[in-house]
Amino acid sequence: MPVLQTLPNEIADRAPARMAPLAKLPVFWSLAGQRVIVVGGSDACAWKAELLAACGAKVEIHAEQIGEACAGLIERGSAHPDGALTHYPGAWDEDTLSGAALAVADCHDDAEARLFFEEAQRSGVPVNVIDKPAFCQFQFGSIVNRSPVVVSISTDGAAPILAQAIRRRIETLLPVSLKSWAMLAQSIRDEIALRLKPGAERRAFWERFVDRAFGGEPSDTSVGDLLSDARCPAQARTMGRVTLVGAGPGDAEYLTLKAVRALQAADVILFDDLVSDEVLELARREAKRLLVGKRGGRVSCRQEDINEMMLTFARAGKNVARLKSGDPMIFGRAGEEIEYLKRHDISVEIIPGITAASAMASRLGVSLTHRDHAQSVQFVTGHSRHGSLPETIDWRAIADTTKTTIFYMGGRTAGTIQSRLIGAGLDIDTPVVIVSSVANADERRWAGHLGDLSSAMTAIGIDRPVLIGVGAVFADCALAADDVLPVIAQAAIAANHRKNPL
Repeated sequence: MPVLQTLPNEIADRAPARMAPLAKLPVFWSLAGQRVIVVGGSDACAWKAELLAACGAKVEIHAEQIGEACAGLIERGSAHPDGALTHYPGAWDEDTLSGAALAVADCHDDAEARLFFEEAQRSGVPVNVIDKPAFCQFQFGSIVNRSPVVVSISTDGAAPILAQAIRRRIETLLPVSLKSWAMLAQSIRDEIALRLKPGAERRAFWERFVDRAFGGEPSDTSVGDLLSDARCPAQARTMGRVTLVGAGPGDAEYLTLKAVRALQAADVILFDDLVSDEVLELARREAKRLLVGKRGGRVSCRQEDINEMMLTFARAGKNVARLKSGDPMIFGRAGEEIEYLKRHDISVEIIPGITAASAMASRLGVSLTHRDHAQSVQFVTGHSRHGSLPETIDWRAIADTTKTTIFYMGGRTAGTIQSRLIGAGLDIDTPVVIVSSVANADERRWAGHLGDLSSAMTAIGIDRPVLIGVGAVFADCALAADDVLPVIAQAAIAANHRKNPL
């Protein structure tokens, strides 16, 4: 028989704790078919009763009068097949708590709360008095429900609002489809246990399962593929995939929920130079990150090299996120990458992002399609493959006063844009805005007339991404004092041309 030995005190003191202290023990408790008591008819009681019934409990609501929320809840009944809701119109007594699995009450004062708490203790029933922590043996956390996947957050009553904020953040990371994948896992778990040996084989299968679980609802095809993996456990990892992800203009809060989930699921992230650090912070910590930035006028990654990297990683079974500034489908060279990957039989998904023009419009408080000024909006590249304006632009069509025009990447070609628009008949007094580094900390703005565009661009600078907006919708574009160019730059523009409207 092995002999248990006690560590010397000096060694035990240095041994790291396996678990830091916990304010409360998080426990997931089965209540299916159990009798639960809720005392009170308030809205708070209604929420607790609904939650308990959703767990399959037989909920008894004891109250002389119940509010509208409780009444509606009882009328609708429980959404859980084992749950039930019953109203007992009267006060509770000691017999009410006998044999209950849990007891919850909404009490008017501490005296009533103490009476209920002590009676529940005598009956051996775990008790919670709503909003009175001193009379609670357990607490309700803030819940993210993807049942059978359930996440609960607690701050030990210190900051319920913080728990709700954490829940909202987690909600953005867990797709609704996770529920279907978890249910699928339940249905095939026994079969996988029979087919695959414990250890590396079984773990490899479930890792492949998890890779798919964040990619949308399971389909008949995905289920078949998973079962094929189970039948061929020694098979090498399947081909990876590439997701083109729109990172938006810079501010991480402009990311879509789907984009965040893609970053959390990626093994490799190939990101543009314009993607902000705040956006990258939302990626999975273990993901390999490679800067593949392409900036006009600077040494940068060749498109051919980026294509080859995506192909190499995908063939190695990696989930690749190609993270692009703005929207990948608007001047993001997505077409070239999609064509290349499909030619090599690599699965591609596209997640749109907020394009810079939309961010600019929201930052300026301008509707690009204000019906009094513009019947359409057009996005035009100010930068061709060769660095100049494309030769195929129809300038007479662009110089249409019924349209709003946004030039992307037009910093270096602003002077040519100005002369071409004026040459095509657009008035020199046409309203124009310039926004540099839209939605970033170093954002700069200018608003004025087409005749001042070239000089204004010189003052703004072309070291950061620039958008040029042209059209009547910008006529009333007023900038706050800290948004406009420095006084010296404004004066230079005015001296060279005419007084700037700002």
